[in-house]
Amino acid sequence: MTTTLEPWEPALSVRQVLGLERVLAGEPEVVAGADQLDRPVRWVHVAEAADVGVMLSGGEMVLTTGVLLAGDEDKQAEYVRSLHRAEAAAVVLGLGRAFPAPPDAMRRAAERCRLPMVVLHRPFPFAQLTEEVQARLVRRKYAAVSLSETVRTALTALITAGAPLQRLLDEIAAHSGCPVVVANLAHRVLATAGERPAVDDVLRDWERIARRAGAGQGDGWIRAGLGGRGERWGQVVLCGYRGDTSVGRILADRAAEALVLHRMLHGTAAGTWEEQSAHSLLTDLLDGAVPARQLLPRARAAGLPVNRRTFVPLAVPSVPPARLDRLLRLLGLPGLAARLADGTTAVLLSLARDQDASALTAHFADRLRADAACAGTVVAAAAPCTAWDDVPAALREARHVADAVAGSAAALDLPPVVRLRDVHLRGLIRLLRDDPHVQAFAERELDGLLCPDDDDLLAVLRTYLATGRNKSRTAQLHHVSRPALYRRLEAIQARLGVDLDDFEQAASVHIALLAHDAQQR
Repeated sequence: MTTTLEPWEPALSVRQVLGLERVLAGEPEVVAGADQLDRPVRWVHVAEAADVGVMLSGGEMVLTTGVLLAGDEDKQAEYVRSLHRAEAAAVVLGLGRAFPAPPDAMRRAAERCRLPMVVLHRPFPFAQLTEEVQARLVRRKYAAVSLSETVRTALTALITAGAPLQRLLDEIAAHSGCPVVVANLAHRVLATAGERPAVDDVLRDWERIARRAGAGQGDGWIRAGLGGRGERWGQVVLCGYRGDTSVGRILADRAAEALVLHRMLHGTAAGTWEEQSAHSLLTDLLDGAVPARQLLPRARAAGLPVNRRTFVPLAVPSVPPARLDRLLRLLGLPGLAARLADGTTAVLLSLARDQDASALTAHFADRLRADAACAGTVVAAAAPCTAWDDVPAALREARHVADAVAGSAAALDLPPVVRLRDVHLRGLIRLLRDDPHVQAFAERELDGLLCPDDDDLLAVLRTYLATGRNKSRTAQLHHVSRPALYRRLEAIQARLGVDLDDFEQAASVHIALLAHDAQQR
């Protein structure tokens, strides 16, 4: 029966042991299995018995003089085969009276078994080597356990304090000294940490890296699965870790434990990790602090097609990102959705160049309105763009359109898809709402109706002007009779000191009301 190393247990490799000063003094020569020198050495064992394999548990470097094997090639070959069956790391034969030269039978058997075989040309005290290697292994194991507890304590403290996912990843990156990536099972990047240039390099080549990380661990690409209750839903990857592989496995495993715990405790507080990833990308695009070209690798790694595509930025007020994500999947439209600070959800569609962007946007809006929970919802859309560098401005345009029509869709009888050309004066006022002159104008024109007790009259005025002074439509929307509406309009005119039948006076009040509403938002 054999056992394997713990996934994170520290070990020296055969190559590292052979590089020790005391071993070099014995003039070591690798005579077989030279391509297996990176095998981990868990322990060093001195053994002369021919059936030594039954005493091993795997990972041992076995030292022998071969005194009980001399003169019997069958025993020599079986000795090597027994080490191979026991999953020994290597065999080291001290040359001397028993074997003045490397025995061919042992060398051939080691080659067939791909077991590293080393001979020492100078007499060597095995006890000294055993003592040094064991001491090094104990020190490494203690350091590994200490590191494991240090990282676990730091991450647990952050989780207890309610730290966001990004803070945990920053801590892991600080310990590992390399980029850290969290991805779902489709290799879509959900979060990253590390020095920005190094992370960008990883994301630019993420497709190849994801395949490498998925195939196994090596060359510094160390991964740990994320999941629980028999279900796996992602992985954390240390990308290009330069330290000892066993230490890297410790860090990856502690990271995975912390991320699973964080998701269990705080996973839905700020939306799913997929939603947080989309929010980070779309927010950075909108802010414009980072050039769009630098965000392209993040978009590609997040699963958004970016090569030869038409991008359609949308903004949908008051609809959760999760609902829009489900609709995108249902319609087979690649895109990202994220809620912005003002409650609007931004959507970035990525369409093939030969697809009709306007028709697909209209279909998306119609299907959204067909949902009873989203009846009457308008979709604000910017002009489609084929250059990635134009996406930030287009996203801001869509957000501006959504802002301009917020809360007025029913009164304006807007179509399902609203564009910049549809918002007219309302859009201009939204842009100027922070100007002190505009604010003063709004206060002066509406002074008679800005008391909280007059909110009902203000709402009637808003609908009346938005419908083009259509009394029938206004009465219908407010569920009042025509005579009752006339009395309210008379009260409004008296409070403001205006004649709403006069076009110029009505226009002045309308502009002031638009400015007031924009400032309130």
